[in-house]
This record gives sequence, C-alpha cells and structure tokens, in this order.
Amino acid sequence: MARSKMPKSTRFAKGVPDRETLLKFIRESGETDKAAIARAFGLKGEDRRVLRSLLQTMEAEGALGKRGRKGFAEAGALPEVGVADVAERTTDGDLLVRLTRGEDAPLVPLAPGGDARGGAPGLGDRLLVRFVTLENGETEARLIKRLGQSAHRILGVVRKVRREIRVEPVDRKSKDTLLLPDGEDVRDGDLVLAQVEPHGPRYGPKRGKLLEVVGREDEPRAYSIIAIHAHGIPTGFSEGAEAEAEAAQPPTLGGREDLREIPLITIDPQDARDHDDAVYAEPDDDPKNPGGWVCWVAIADVAAYVRPGSELDRIARDKGNSVYFPDRVEPMLPERLSNGLCSLREGENRATMAVRMVFGADGRKRSHRFVRGLMRSAAKLSYEQAQAAIDGQPDDKAGPLLEPVLKPLWAAYACLKKGRDARSPLAIESLERKISINREGEIAQITPRPSLEAHKLIEEFMIQANVSAAETLEQKKTPLVYRIHDQPSQEKIQALVDFLSTLGLPWTKGEAPRTERFNRLLEETRDGPHADIVNEVVLRTQMQAVYSTDNIGHYGLNLAKYAHFTSPIRRYADLIVHRALVTALGLGSDGLSDRDIATMKDTAEVITFAERRAMAAERDATDRYVAAFLADRVGAEFTGRITGVTRFGLFVRLAETGADGLVPISKLGGEFFIHDDRSHALVGERSGARWPLGMTVEVRLEEATPITGGLLFEMLSEPAPPDKAAPRPRLGMRARGDRRPGGGGPGKPKSGRPPGIRTGRKKKMGGKRR
Repeated sequence: MARSKMPKSTRFAKGVPDRETLLKFIRESGETDKAAIARAFGLKGEDRRVLRSLLQTMEAEGALGKRGRKGFAEAGALPEVGVADVAERTTDGDLLVRLTRGEDAPLVPLAPGGDARGGAPGLGDRLLVRFVTLENGETEARLIKRLGQSAHRILGVVRKVRREIRVEPVDRKSKDTLLLPDGEDVRDGDLVLAQVEPHGPRYGPKRGKLLEVVGREDEPRAYSIIAIHAHGIPTGFSEGAEAEAEAAQPPTLGGREDLREIPLITIDPQDARDHDDAVYAEPDDDPKNPGGWVCWVAIADVAAYVRPGSELDRIARDKGNSVYFPDRVEPMLPERLSNGLCSLREGENRATMAVRMVFGADGRKRSHRFVRGLMRSAAKLSYEQAQAAIDGQPDDKAGPLLEPVLKPLWAAYACLKKGRDARSPLAIESLERKISINREGEIAQITPRPSLEAHKLIEEFMIQANVSAAETLEQKKTPLVYRIHDQPSQEKIQALVDFLSTLGLPWTKGEAPRTERFNRLLEETRDGPHADIVNEVVLRTQMQAVYSTDNIGHYGLNLAKYAHFTSPIRRYADLIVHRALVTALGLGSDGLSDRDIATMKDTAEVITFAERRAMAAERDATDRYVAAFLADRVGAEFTGRITGVTRFGLFVRLAETGADGLVPISKLGGEFFIHDDRSHALVGERSGARWPLGMTVEVRLEEATPITGGLLFEMLSEPAPPDKAAPRPRLGMRARGDRRPGGGGPGKPKSGRPPGIRTGRKKKMGGKRR
C-alpha cells in the first residue's frame, strides 16, 4: 500500500486533535490511516491510544467510514479508485454504483463507455471504477474493469430438505441460504450458481434463480472449480484468442542477436511445463574488472506474440496472471504459447528478451544491456537436479554441465550474494509445502518443500534482471509499471514495539524500521524460544507489494527501482515492461501502444486486483483440498502452533500438513478470556493463564468440512502460566470459555484466519510474490 497522502494546504498544531480538526485533516487527505494522522500531529505513546479511541468513537457515530483494513475517510467520501456494485438503474436507464465496503456509501452515476469489453455492465455486476469530480462539483464513476461474478450471485450446494430446494453457500463467511423454485432439474449435492431475486420476501430465506450447474460436491476436482467461480477467475480463451495463438509461428533470426552459442539453461520445479527464464554466467575477461562476472538472464519474448490491441492482449490483461491450483493451472496465455512457442524448451529455437549484466568482485552491478535475441536452451534441469550436481551427486544429464555451466553459475551467485548481503533485504523465513495430487484428483501427500541454494541463485538472478529493466526504463524516461513495496506504517511498528516489550526484546524508541534492523532481530531470536512468534509478527508488520506507475522503491528487497520483467508468460505486468523496453531501446514496432501508455495507471490497478484475486482463490482451493485430505482423520491428534489470536478463538497450524484450523474460545476452559492485542495472546481474566501467538500445542481434529475448507480443533494442551512480569491487560475483548475444559460442540469457522498452505506451484524468487 502506498503511503497515505498528507494535506498540503493546512498546517496542523501538534498534539491530539479535537474532533473538528481531525475531521478537517481526514477530509483534506481524502483517505488516510492512523499512522499518517499520528505523524501529522506528532503523536506518540499514550497519545496514539487516545487517537485510536477517538477514531473508533467517530466511526461508531457514523462520522467516519473504513477504507480497507486500517484506513479511514469521512463518511460518504469516495476513494480515487474502488470496487463497486451496480446497485440501481434510474428511470432513464442510467446505472448507479455503490462501493462494496459499506451501506453508508452514496450512490454514484456510472459514466457511459469505459473498458466494457466482455459486455456492458448491468445490475448486480461488480466493477473496478475510478471516481471523478466534475466541474459542476458532482461525482461520477468511470469503468476501469468488470470484475467477473456478480455480487448478487451465490455459488452453493443443493440440499433438498423435504419439498424445498435450498442452496447453501460454499463461502464460510456467508450466512445466506437461497430457495430455488420447485421443479428445478437439480440433484442433492449439485454445485450451482444461483441469482438472488431482487424483490424477494423481507423475512426468511431469500429466493433465487438457478443460473448454472457447475459440478458435483463429491467430484475430486470440485474444490478448484469452487474457487474459480467464487472469486470470479476468468477461464478459457475466446475463439479469436485461440486463433491468434494457433497462427503464431516459430521465431527466425531476422534482426535478432544470435545467442544460440551461449549455453543458457532453465532451472525450474520438477513439474514445470512452461519455462520463461534461462541463465548463464562466466568470468569477466575485462582486466579492469578482476574477479568480476558476466551474467545472462534470457526471458521468453512474449511481446513478439501478444501484440497491443489483439484479442490475446485483451484477455491477458483481464486475467492479469496465471492462477495455480493444486490440480490445475488457469493460464494467462493459451497452451500453444505458454507451453509451446514462448516456453524456452531444451534444444529449440526461441525468441528472447535477454539482459547481459556485469558484476564486480564485490557483487555490485557495474553495467547491463538488453538485447532481443534468438536462443536455444542447452538443457532443462530441475532445482533438485542442479543442486544435487553441485553437491557432488550429478545425474547423467547434469553431469556434463557441471564444469562448463553449473559451477560458473554457483561461483557467480557467490559473488552476487556479497552485494545482496550488503543490501540486506528482509530475511523472513516461510516454510512452504508441496501438495501432490494423484490421478483421481485427490491429495496423495503434503510434504515440506526444501529451500535449496538453487532456488536462491535463480531468485537473485531474476531480481537483478528486474532491477536492470526498471533502471533502463527510468533512464530512457519511458512509462512503466513498477513493483513497489512500502515500509511498515508507524502504527504497525508501534504494535511491534509493544509486542517485543512483552518478550523483553528491545527496539529503541523512534528507531527507523530499516530492513537490516528487522534482520538483526530475527537473527538474535533465531535459536531462542520466541523464534517462531517473532518471525510471524515481523511478517505481519510488513505491507503488501503492489503494482504502480509511481515509484516509492521496494522496501522488502531494499531496492530503489524495481519492476517485474522475468515472467511474461504468467504475469501481465512483465509483458508491459517488455513492451516498454522494446519502445525505449528501439527494438521493434511491437512496443507500447498509445492505449498502453494512456491506460497504464489503470492497468497497474487492474493487475494488482487480479493478483489479490488469484492469491485468495489459490488459498481457498488449497484449504478445501486439505480439509478433504484430513476428513477421514477426524478424532486424530496433531501437534501444531498458534498462528492467530482473535477474540473468538485461536488459529492453529498443524506441523504435519501446514493446515490451518480454529479452536473456538469455548474449547479453552471455564473462565473469561481477554484478547490482549499488545502481546498477541488470550489471557484468562481470573487465572492469568495465557494462549500466546507461536505457542506449540496439541489439538484433536473435531470437524473437517471440505466444501468450505473449514477445520475445527479441540485444544488438548494446557495454557502457558501467567506472565508475572507483564501487566494484566485492561483493554480488549472478553469472551467466555466453556466451563467443561475441551467441552462444547464444534462451531463454524470464522473469517480472518491466516493464510493456509503455500502450494507447490511454480513461483520464482524463492516462492514469494516480490
């Protein structure tokens, strides 16, 4: 999230503001958060807590409205860009939209036109819009993109109860059940998409209309289908896009630079089908650069096949990225390109956009140049193959490459690592697991994914290529989409400082949140009892990376300029950067179009939304598969770790599978518990017993619901003893546990749990979305 803008027209006195002053500040800011307000008024310590209380009061009274998880705006105020539903149609036929995040949001006219490809919007559609204030002072919404599934549609499972046909939502957060008309041709257990009737009864279940039967709940592959429909993931390709892909031809040398003599190799996951990057390194023979290295990164030249304004381009922009489920991939490009002409297959000529980078012995990049070339991959290796060869166990394929290719790559990485270590990017550890699916579409096993040096090598090569792209485009003053990552907000840092103080860990007041400071904290606690919880809280302190045309740098990587260049087969952001390089360097006529440039800001917002949508869909599908995997183990006992503390219970992640589930507060014993957000713990009001974040516990699986992905646990462990050094929390939510320890029936999981298992899909850069 970009930093909140502070109003420039008014200077505000320091100190806790009164209501009128605070409202004036928020009105001039348009949209802001507690951290920005605290900075503007110079608030620290107890003053921040007073501010928080004031904001909560003003929100409860209706003077303020929420914007996202942490932001605020004046009630009725509109953001620059937002997600809105088409809520009404006027007697003249004009559409009115309302922000999705609150009934208090005003109705705003939707301007005609905009990017309505795929059909004009209608009642119930969900849109990404830009709010614009006109000269007459009125506001209108301008369409950026339709966001797929209507807000008034429900994906659910048919349940025939007596003579009623009910649709129970698969979304665990939804409580709406629809009634379908008698006589619908559906079976019990059908997965259906239904439309909510707009003029149904005021009380009781809503009435609905059947739109589509999408599958069966007992089909092994139903869980990814549910995620696709629930999140509105665009699927398939139009006939026009398929025709354009089929018409594509293998590349010829033409005006390209011939790179076929360079033994570039691909290093990817074992099950990867598309290969969009290849690498090579050799010592620099320039006597002015002793100990230096020349590193090549060659990327599939997708821009040569997906031209601006084409049907392929339209669909790729709508999709934004490929989406990876445990059992399938919904690709951004048709298979003819993604797994064919754009994939850097071993021994086949392929078009490439490559960068030649020169590094000094200290690991710092000295120069780079981009070329549009023709390459031929010398070999396709997996991470495991390459690592085994370096570790002295080469197989028949990797063996011949060990001396001429692999050892120079590792030596170059050792050099680049010096520069990386000096840069000190965030070093948060995150365990990944691979989900293996059998032929029947069921999970065969869930295994930890090892973190190999081969992963880190490819990650660093890709990062340096991404930096080179951003630097070149800035130097050429060419428009581009950056990958930006803001530093943690002051509010998050204050929460971290409060938490660390409960562990006796120092963080100097006012200390800047530099990446090296976070890394020092992680290193100091790595071998101690608090390692897991500190790692978890540091991770949650960070902001999310986004795409933007305005550069603020990438905090996590500690880089001033960064753009995504290395995965154009599966990310539209990278394709835009490729086109920008073509334009900037005069490498062809298929660079940025006028429309690309005019809509680049909107494109950044569209693909950021698409990335969030994909992440949510992937996580939900994985949760459902894991719940199905564990369904026949109800009653089994597991070791886990508390990864989330809320007023309604504890989220526990199982060590064996990485699955997340809820222990309702009713399962924690017979007393009131206070949610102490300062120490991330539930604390017994009478006993002081604690359930802190990061605590290792034993749980029994009580319920697994594959259709929603929910897991419910019973707590078997005893709580941690009271922390006598810490003051009893006075603020927080009080909730009563069941008087029978471990008693009570299973409840329905709530929303807000931490993300589940990281799937074993192909992810560059160490599996993180950097």
